[in-house]
Amino acid sequence: MKNLIQQIVEESISTKKDFFSQNIETIKACASMMAGTLKKGRKILLFGNGGSAADCQHIAAEFINRFQMERKPLAAIALTTDTSVITSIGNDYSYEDIFLKQIQAIGRKGDIALGISTSGNSPNIIKAALEAKDMGLCIIGFSGSKGKLKDLSDYPFCVASGTTARIQEVHIMLAHILCDLTERMIFSE
Repeated sequence: MKNLIQQIVEESISTKKDFFSQNIETIKACASMMAGTLKKGRKILLFGNGGSAADCQHIAAEFINRFQMERKPLAAIALTTDTSVITSIGNDYSYEDIFLKQIQAIGRKGDIALGISTSGNSPNIIKAALEAKDMGLCIIGFSGSKGKLKDLSDYPFCVASGTTARIQEVHIMLAHILCDLTERMIFSE
């Protein structure tokens, strides 16, 4: 068990080191865009499935409440939380439309759509990202190393790992870094 634990930790650290060393400039640019967008009164719409849905809620809470500093709330909405909306769309239309219809309803040109899909190919994430792009939202895509989300994203963040847990670990660290940088850019001036 001890060896397995050490192996998992080493793999997680290695995956993070590789990802962040390769994406540092894109992370800086993305945080700057997020700060500028939020300063203009726009919002972040987050969507994902399973563990990624939970990450969306976690990230939205960091922006709305606070992250590292006491500050005013920043507009972020996890599209994963309203079970009545999700189940009615899934029942009346399709599970593939659960985020698409929410983007259509509350997304506005200039907002940010942050889609999370470890495969990069989740049909409901792809449909929502395509719609968001057509509507003039900026697309941030968190994914694994493959999939369509990468090509749809203005800021693609693709984790080079075949292990879902390692991809998700990078995603949440990336989200924390983006939130930290964004609030510093907005409130430390």
